[in-house]
Amino acid sequence: MDASTVYFTDFRCPVGTSLTEKLRRLCLVAGIKNIEMDGKFVAIKMHFGELGNLAFLRPNYAKVVADLCKEQGGLPFLTDCNTLYPGSRKNALEHLTCAQLNGFWPMTTGCQVLIADGLRGTDEVEVPVPNGEYCKTAKIGRAIMDADIFISLNHFKGHEATGFGGAIKNIGMGCGSRAGKMEQHASGKPVVQQELCRGCRHCAKECGSDAITYGADHKAFIDEDKCKGCGRCIGACNYDAIYNPNSSANEELDRKMAEYAAAVCNGRPCFHINLVQDISPNCDCHGENDAPILPDVGMFASFDPVALDQACADACLSATPLPNSQLSDNLARPGWNCHHDNFKDSNPNIEWKATLEQAEKIGLGTRKYVLKKI
Repeated sequence: MDASTVYFTDFRCPVGTSLTEKLRRLCLVAGIKNIEMDGKFVAIKMHFGELGNLAFLRPNYAKVVADLCKEQGGLPFLTDCNTLYPGSRKNALEHLTCAQLNGFWPMTTGCQVLIADGLRGTDEVEVPVPNGEYCKTAKIGRAIMDADIFISLNHFKGHEATGFGGAIKNIGMGCGSRAGKMEQHASGKPVVQQELCRGCRHCAKECGSDAITYGADHKAFIDEDKCKGCGRCIGACNYDAIYNPNSSANEELDRKMAEYAAAVCNGRPCFHINLVQDISPNCDCHGENDAPILPDVGMFASFDPVALDQACADACLSATPLPNSQLSDNLARPGWNCHHDNFKDSNPNIEWKATLEQAEKIGLGTRKYVLKKI
């Protein structure tokens, strides 16, 4: 496969310019207007940030992308899927409230916000994974798959489970329904925290495998032998009594995530944007954000999400760690086994390269790229 083109601009803004103007110009030069959008639904996938986290992308950036789509006759909407874990985005109502509190309203973004997998994270479409080795099909939020065009607007940062979170992470894990997220983590079954269970029986009504029973105390119990690990019961519980205790950070997770991203992008026009700023060590799913581990780098855009993530990763690997950060603290520890890898030295138990390797192997894109600065 030939090298893909990745476009880049830094965050320098002389007097009279702005970051939103730079992002607009980046998208235009990268070719976003080569996509025929007239009368078509355009899903703009992004992360609205967990409440308490301030590292997520500002809604101003989303408006730039939405406005570009509308200029081309497109019908854009911002979207994400519900989370697998309890938090402020575990169902569509709380997710929308969280998005609004973090500034994502139609008047600030220029378009509507839709939660792609519905109220409880169960509104999904099962789609084939092209050349899939770990997943033959992927369970994706329905609204995302209903869109004619797919755009990812990504905060590129560190991540405690996958090393970094960029386009592939935002697409693969982010577009998965609750069952899709369970399949990617694929490390155990949900369990009930007995002290939080109120015996409302909503989880049993949602369970498709008759795995949930109730004891004399009216508390729910999940039979692991019957449980298929779909995670629907997590969304059914309004009291955070059910959770997945076995989330893993391993190579298989990275490779499944790449395959899910391929399922989302396959067969329709796609465009991807990474903003490498506020490079926190952990995901924006956290209810906080630690100090950045690296200085801000810039904005990147490409039609190829693999080349895009590779270019951003390379930029981060060559950056100098910031003082008073998780990364610099680790590097300063006596006897620290330095990996000479800013992601792995920040979160040692990760295998981030597997994501890009698998994505390239199954044909999502190429790690070879030509970087064009504008």
